[in-house]
Amino acid sequence: MSIFFIFLGILIFGVLIAIHEFGHFTVAKLCHVRVEEFAVGMGPAIWHRQKGETVYSLRIIPFGGYCAMTGEDGLSDDPRAFTNQAAWKRFLILVAGAFNNFVLGFLVVLLLYAGSVGFRAPVVTSFMEGCPYESAEGLQAGDRFVKINGKRILLYHEVSQFLLEGQETGVYDLVLKRDGKTVTLKDFEMVPQEYEGREGRYFGFLFEAVDEGNFVNTLQYSWNTTLYFVRTVWYGLSELVRGHVSVNDMAGPVGIVDMMAEQGTQAETTKDGIFNVLYLGALIAVNLAVMNLLPIPALDGGQILFLVIDEGQRLFTHKKLNPKIQGTINAVMMVLLLALMGYIMLHDIVRIVQK
Repeated sequence: MSIFFIFLGILIFGVLIAIHEFGHFTVAKLCHVRVEEFAVGMGPAIWHRQKGETVYSLRIIPFGGYCAMTGEDGLSDDPRAFTNQAAWKRFLILVAGAFNNFVLGFLVVLLLYAGSVGFRAPVVTSFMEGCPYESAEGLQAGDRFVKINGKRILLYHEVSQFLLEGQETGVYDLVLKRDGKTVTLKDFEMVPQEYEGREGRYFGFLFEAVDEGNFVNTLQYSWNTTLYFVRTVWYGLSELVRGHVSVNDMAGPVGIVDMMAEQGTQAETTKDGIFNVLYLGALIAVNLAVMNLLPIPALDGGQILFLVIDEGQRLFTHKKLNPKIQGTINAVMMVLLLALMGYIMLHDIVRIVQK
């Protein structure tokens, strides 16, 4: 495995964490909250410097980082402490990290797509001979898929994905764009079938259209790809909740860097390898944004949940949420999350060694 791609994966992962914490740091400074330390990495510091009231440090383990604010873990008499700020300021500070990761993911995709000549479009261009779904009341050449069973089509390959998901009933609600107008096909029955001269079963319509890679389309496809990443993360979480995947299928920082290195090494050229690694990096950036906003104590989303509960309680009972209770819950959940991360990291190392 190329050392270059391993280093690139570590660098990208470190940047993702740094950008996340920089979001908290920037908004905290704008809100005049006292920041005690801004650290990139975890563990012992290999470099640090104090500028004003804040210590800036680089730590030896590249997977992690933090923005330590006064009063973040409890009550403080300092008027500039995090806990003494207005609710809207605390909310902006908490959400800033995920926002930065999401924006970074979008910008990386935009950079990767910048030189694209065109983008494969979810537009029916032709039909296999004998396809029964081509008709005035059904599908026609030039139809652009907009939604399938209520799910918006972001990228062209989602058409086949959503059609396959609906095979159990074989009945679809389709929303199409045809000659600039919206066409809806309700309870449209389709099943894949065999066609002469082709192996396997197909629905029978082909996608060969390409949207020009101009500025507007590049922006649109970059945005749609970023939203597709969000959808992918939610799908993975739902599969985990349903028990269709296990914790052993998850990857931690070590596993993610390993995947990046594999994507780079297996590419035909170094340029393609860098493209693959950066694309995966954009997906991980969006993944971090979504995961950090989950309403789990010790994560940003959990802190936002506590903030909402606290403001609701003060509105109706004029009492604040007990900070000791919140601190205890956060501490317990942090221990559990660290234990889970440790298990996943150990599993990643074992898997890599056994390759």
